[in-house]
Amino acid sequence: MTTMNATVPRILALLALAAVVAGCGGSQVPAIPGVVRVVAGENFWGNVAAQIGGRHVRVTSLLTSPAADPHLYESDVASAMAVAEASLVIENGAGYDTFLSQLLGATRHPGRVVVSAQRVLGATGPDVNPHFWYDVPRVPEVARAIEAALARLEPRDARAFAAGLAAFDASLRPVEAVIGEIRRRHPGAPVAYTERVPGYLLAAAGLRVLTPPGFAAAIEDGTDPSPDDTVVMDELFTGHKVKALLYNAQVVSPVTQQVQAQARQARIPVVGVTETMPPSFRSYQAWQLSQAEALLRALGG
Repeated sequence: MTTMNATVPRILALLALAAVVAGCGGSQVPAIPGVVRVVAGENFWGNVAAQIGGRHVRVTSLLTSPAADPHLYESDVASAMAVAEASLVIENGAGYDTFLSQLLGATRHPGRVVVSAQRVLGATGPDVNPHFWYDVPRVPEVARAIEAALARLEPRDARAFAAGLAAFDASLRPVEAVIGEIRRRHPGAPVAYTERVPGYLLAAAGLRVLTPPGFAAAIEDGTDPSPDDTVVMDELFTGHKVKALLYNAQVVSPVTQQVQAQARQARIPVVGVTETMPPSFRSYQAWQLSQAEALLRALGG
């Protein structure tokens, strides 16, 4: 699945509350002069904003738990109030965090700036992969949009934001180096995934994904894959046609568990990836580096 849902009555009630909060000037946290309040739909975008903004921002991320299925996220009162008070809101877009778009549509904040990763990257089409944070080579484009928004909201700290952006961009080099190493050492290597979460990473590494598109789409939508797609997927492992399997560790079902079991039985390396940045990682780039290195080891094995 790629859309995070909440029941209609619940979301309407939260939107009404957020509108009241924004209209009445209510506040969860007292405003701090010179500090930009930022709300990110996902903790990885929030982490990027925190790195760029440093002490000049106060960041609240709504999706933070790697133990929960992010597709089942439901907004709560705290989320609605945080969005109502934020000067900068960062959304992923592409239907991934529609709850945030709904909260934005129901609240008003004078001068509020919204950065959409989808719009920044120009990702359009009926079946766009929304997992933009796995597109490491293009994440700096989103980071630049965040830096520009912060500088617009707090011009006095523009130099600090520019320095934060430069440091962030430089910190991605180890991740890009591992991706480049995969591309050099395993050009065009065939792999499979349970769904498209790491799709951009695999494309950047020059790997070939053999998973039937219908199979991955069914897993994302929370439905059972067709018998034909299931047979093709099974044969990827029984026939040793792929070098590794990547699976979404946050969305587990009997189907994905069976796929993992088949891969392991065929002695094909299995690499878990997550949609939300785990708390064990202090930065977005450390998280992505760990996953890229795991993929490199799997292909080498």
